[in-house]
Amino acid sequence: MTGRLSAPPGANTPRQTAPQRTAPAAPPDGAATEMSGFARGGVANLAGAALAAVAGVGVTWLVARGLGPDAAGSFFAATAAFVLVGGIARLGTTTALVYWPARLRAQGRPELIGPCLRSGLVPVAVLGVLLGVAVWLTAGRFVPEYAAPLTMLALFLPVAALSEALLAATRGYRMMRPTVLLEKIMRPATQLLCVGSLAVLALSDIISPPSTWALAWVLPYVPGAAIAGFLVWRRWHHEPTLTRGDRLAARIEGRTVGAAFWRYTAPRALANAAQTALQRVDVLMVAGLAGLAPAAAYAVAGRFVVLGQLANGSIAQVVQPRLAETLSVGDHAGALRLYQTATAWLVMISWPLHLVVACYADLYLGLFGASYTSAATAVRVLAAAMLISTGCGMVDMVLSMAGRTTWNLMNVLLALVTMVAIDLVAIPRLGVVGAAIGLAAAVAVNNLLPLAQLATSLHLHPFGSGTRTAMALAAGSFGVLPWLVRLVVPSQPLGTGAALVLATGVYIGGLRRFQDRLGLPALLAAARPGRRNTVKAASQG
Repeated sequence: MTGRLSAPPGANTPRQTAPQRTAPAAPPDGAATEMSGFARGGVANLAGAALAAVAGVGVTWLVARGLGPDAAGSFFAATAAFVLVGGIARLGTTTALVYWPARLRAQGRPELIGPCLRSGLVPVAVLGVLLGVAVWLTAGRFVPEYAAPLTMLALFLPVAALSEALLAATRGYRMMRPTVLLEKIMRPATQLLCVGSLAVLALSDIISPPSTWALAWVLPYVPGAAIAGFLVWRRWHHEPTLTRGDRLAARIEGRTVGAAFWRYTAPRALANAAQTALQRVDVLMVAGLAGLAPAAAYAVAGRFVVLGQLANGSIAQVVQPRLAETLSVGDHAGALRLYQTATAWLVMISWPLHLVVACYADLYLGLFGASYTSAATAVRVLAAAMLISTGCGMVDMVLSMAGRTTWNLMNVLLALVTMVAIDLVAIPRLGVVGAAIGLAAAVAVNNLLPLAQLATSLHLHPFGSGTRTAMALAAGSFGVLPWLVRLVVPSQPLGTGAALVLATGVYIGGLRRFQDRLGLPALLAAARPGRRNTVKAASQG
């Protein structure tokens, strides 16, 4: 986008051509106002994440059932490679495109938001095209086992990279609704519909190759990118503007806009690629070292990990701009409150899932087919790792919002090296269990190390009273109780049902008993649209 941009709607002054400083955003009026606003965004994002989780499990189930283990492994390996390369193409801008708009708005410098967006989005588009062409040309030579679906996916690589960068820019403007509607509802639902159509054809003995399934999975990125691009353009068009000369002369922290943007983003670019590799490269390593069928089993075994990550990402997307603003104005108490409340909610949502999956790993894998139940041990190892990860909260994001992107880079690289080293030794010997051990070790490094860094450098930690209460409730309800019920009622169908009913009842009772400590009143009020104005008025009164 070039040229001048119009002033905000309703302005009676001429178009701005020079920086127009506004007063820096004031810190939140109080904890109640802050938490009610945070809760409204969190509820919407979590509801979207729940729908995305259901759709994601549905896609995995359809692929596992509709394709044989080898063909399913080809599909899962290709999509893992696509997500990995897409993470490289985004250049870490999904964090920077939230950080800079939020920071500049808090500092009263909105006229610099447009140049920051331009500095981030243009390189993503260019690199996305280059990497897409490279994958399309070389897939057959380097990964012949899943070259066909990967070649199909490569055509959409620039669209996928831009889609996520544009959605991050909308969050930088504190627009949470596009992420919820486009990324968590529309795209997963459309993927489920498209892949489900192929599964219906498979029931009629019309078997489609993995490349066709890959096309059905990737097509929904296109409308999402188009809508997100329009929303960013519309908001950008209404920002105060600078002339070309003023843009070149503008400074952020003593640097040009582009230099400041990439000084923050450059470490995050590599860290983002490494973070994506932590989530996807193990599937590729299993495919290369053990075969496509074990890769399919490992992808199915780790599907619940993605569910937990959706909850983490949903809360983090709401916290990011607010945390950037509080830290930029020196509001340490507000940052600590946000971090601890977000972690308590994350534990409250995610720990029951991980504990249940660990306890009933064989039943969970049996949903996808008998050929996948051999990965039960891997599921339990991954569940233990996710308890550690969610217990630390979105620790890497907090470190990034505090400006410590170089620290974050070192942490992620160390975690990735740890995982790859263990995988190279363990996968040939232990198969999918070896891959799970490698990922668990990497998760521990990538969470405990930044946790120590935050505690020592910024005196931030996630273990408030709400977090400790959520951990105790979840562990007691979904960890201890199912184990005790199994001792009394060993029969699986009856025992499992009784354990889950009892655990859920105890857990809900505990949530009601400690609702104030967990911050649930704000969360529940935000979930009731008719009461939002009442909550806001009460918090301001």
